[in-house]
Amino acid sequence: MRKLLFVPVIHMEPDLGSEAAAIDSKSASLFGEARWAKHKEIIAKFWESIADYFATVDASTLKIYQDGLPADGALGRKIIEEAAKRESKNHQIILSLMAKGAEICKTEDPSLLQEEYEYITRLTRSRSIPEKTVASARYKHRKNQLTKERDKFVAKTIDETLKEDETGALFMGSYHDILRYLPKDITVTQVKDQEKINAYFRELVSGEEGRKFEQLSEYLASPCVC
Repeated sequence: MRKLLFVPVIHMEPDLGSEAAAIDSKSASLFGEARWAKHKEIIAKFWESIADYFATVDASTLKIYQDGLPADGALGRKIIEEAAKRESKNHQIILSLMAKGAEICKTEDPSLLQEEYEYITRLTRSRSIPEKTVASARYKHRKNQLTKERDKFVAKTIDETLKEDETGALFMGSYHDILRYLPKDITVTQVKDQEKINAYFRELVSGEEGRKFEQLSEYLASPCVC
């Protein structure tokens, strides 16, 4: 039996590279500074709960698959270490698992990552309304198919590298749909429920402050129960 621990990742500012400041500013403007600040507090607690969970996991034979990781070995380790130094909680957790024996695996197709990065960069760096309109339209036209191609590549990578009786840990953005493409013999445990995380984001975008948003916020910050 092959097992996979799935963490639907919620990206924090340190995960977003050179575009982090622009994305953070745009998000604060879109959602309101107070609501965005509250969101960041919730996400910090979310990552604390993930860290607490993985502190109890035997990492000595664990294989790790990470959103946006195009390499393993020395280069892969360097990518993880640099992100951890930027205070990425996601990558700090992975670094701690590596220290206990976990192995990182090349997870993504570099060409697909580069394509998506170029779309996002054009969008965030557009200055005029026409530029933003064109950049947004081009990204929207390609985004769904690009995400599907990434998801299929990651699922194929896991299938090819996760062997019988091994356990893997997949850290992947919550909007991805990797699980549908995995072989049926891989048993998946969701460290946090993907649908609840996506429901939280729908509530965040809606601007509502009702009981449902409060319950989902509490779920994100609560200890992991798998």
